[in-house]
Amino acid sequence: MPRRPWVVGVSGASGTPYAASVVRGLLAAGEAVDLIVSRASRLTLLDETGISFRDAHWRADLREWLGRGADGKPGTFGITDADLDLVRYWPAGDLAAGPSSGSYPVKGMLIVPASTACVAGVALGLSKDLLQRVASVTLKERRRLVVAVRETPLNGQTLRHLVTLDEAGAVVVPASPAFYAGATHIQDLVDFVAGRVLDAAEVPHRLYRRWEGELGSGSKEG
Repeated sequence: MPRRPWVVGVSGASGTPYAASVVRGLLAAGEAVDLIVSRASRLTLLDETGISFRDAHWRADLREWLGRGADGKPGTFGITDADLDLVRYWPAGDLAAGPSSGSYPVKGMLIVPASTACVAGVALGLSKDLLQRVASVTLKERRRLVVAVRETPLNGQTLRHLVTLDEAGAVVVPASPAFYAGATHIQDLVDFVAGRVLDAAEVPHRLYRRWEGELGSGSKEG
């Protein structure tokens, strides 16, 4: 079968653990991933995890990043060479990269987390970097685009940009964790948001406990 990955774009908003959880979820489902890490997100990643993401050493840096829990503890998750073999990395400045063309076969794109600057760029059809370019291509090709916006509060301009994305066919998923799933750890809250992103992409996962209509189920031992 020809390779048809999900493109995961990581913008500069706070919330790099969300991106790590989404990528782990995709790999666990056997999905191929094309990864784009924006320049701004590298600063956020360094601040939130202490990891310097380098183009020349992206496999080693990605392994360390995906292995960390949301609490920053290294080695929480086991990441294998087989997992990394499912990932293809594209530098954010490479506007000639495969996913920049609509003829490059992908299933869709997940932007997580999405900063307000990223939201504005995609809504306005800008292509200042590969992340924005691929988002524009995703919309024009009528593929699934999921935008996990991570900002609060939201001003009117950003809200109008989000409406524009919704009208263009994107799915807007605010990074807003719920508590009915019985969260007992920060990782549970992160995985809930990541799970909702994967739900919007129709990718199967087991990242959170689903609502089954029984009050009090979230407080039960899972």
